[in-house]
Amino acid sequence: QNWTRGMSYCLHPESHLDTGPVYVRENGKLHVVNPGAGGIQNVTPTTRSFRLFSRGFSVELCMNREDDRARRQRTDHFIFTYTKEGNLRYSAKSLFSLVLGYISDNVDHIDSLIGFPEQIAEKLFSAAEARQKFTEPVTGLRALQKFTEAYGNLVLCSLCLRNRYLVISEKLEEIKSFRELTCLDLSCCKLGDEHELLEHLTKEALSSIKRLLLKDNSLSDAGLRRMTAPVRVLKKGLENLLVLDLSCNPKITDVGIGYLLSFKQLNCLDISGTGLKDVNAVIKRIQMRIGLVHSKVPLKEFDHSNCKTEGWAEQTVLQWEQAVMEAIKPQHNLRSRTAALHFYGKTRRREEVVKCKLVEAETKVSGNLQFYKEKVQNCHLPLKKEVAGSHELKNNKKRALAEQERERTSKQKHLCLTVEDWDLLNTY
Repeated sequence: QNWTRGMSYCLHPESHLDTGPVYVRENGKLHVVNPGAGGIQNVTPTTRSFRLFSRGFSVELCMNREDDRARRQRTDHFIFTYTKEGNLRYSAKSLFSLVLGYISDNVDHIDSLIGFPEQIAEKLFSAAEARQKFTEPVTGLRALQKFTEAYGNLVLCSLCLRNRYLVISEKLEEIKSFRELTCLDLSCCKLGDEHELLEHLTKEALSSIKRLLLKDNSLSDAGLRRMTAPVRVLKKGLENLLVLDLSCNPKITDVGIGYLLSFKQLNCLDISGTGLKDVNAVIKRIQMRIGLVHSKVPLKEFDHSNCKTEGWAEQTVLQWEQAVMEAIKPQHNLRSRTAALHFYGKTRRREEVVKCKLVEAETKVSGNLQFYKEKVQNCHLPLKKEVAGSHELKNNKKRALAEQERERTSKQKHLCLTVEDWDLLNTY
């Protein structure tokens, strides 16, 4: 029969596909073809579910097959929760969450974020931060630069690295990528005059700094000359500086204080613990040239509580600190082991590094040398109110005017640049 020839392929013994029952109508009767029996039976057609795929067929959903890291089983695109009855229930994440996670995994491949909405960029930064993408050596720096170029002070507006010299040495390039900082605390870091970060302070990217704390950084007159050269000559750099802390730097002398007189907008200055020779002359000079008044009591501006790390990258800086602490843990173990060996007389004790508090005690001879501007006294009040006599203020003003007249005669001398200044400017 003709219909048997047409079904010969389906009934071939080499065929392993389970196609289900096949019905054939002949002479007004309906016949079902039984593949197992290989014949035809006159049966009443019964309802049977149709199987699209063969038994044992399975489907696997794979994402990012090209990426080796994605070949492991992915479950982060599901949200697992428990019901009141204690049953585990899962639901799929939103498409926005999946896309956000994918981009944050490959955040170092972004070309630019300029013009991208800030609300979504903040979520993208948080997602990448949760994956610790900014702690990676090379790709982390490249990704961080994309955010800082586009959003500036939103990424970080204030940075506190007090006593964090190891973080500065390990993440110097990342720290230099921050733009439009308004507060920077580098106290007790022992940077010195030639440190690369101090040279970076004069760049245009950090011209927005208003609070700069450089307490106990082994600075000298040469370091201040380099740091203030763009302001003194080119009117660039730290021209917007309002608060400056240079305390506990014994190598700064009267010559170095002269370089600070170019900061005309300065409201608060701390030079306690410096190596001044004629303190009274320096006080009068600062009052006459900048208009700052010597405060007899400590000011709240220099208690190191107003400068904190703030911005999107706050947790990123904490991750850097944790990574550094994990790296120096073996050194702590070696230090305790060295102390134990010293106890048993097997090695010599090495001298500890002088802490910032000890430097404060040693340089307390010059007394408290903090200055504030009178017209902003309500904004920068001392810790204790100080009552000054009106007669004394009048006398100080008269002396200031007299000294100002003297300096006008020698104004040409101050405007002349030395050979060292010209050599310094040629390096910028």
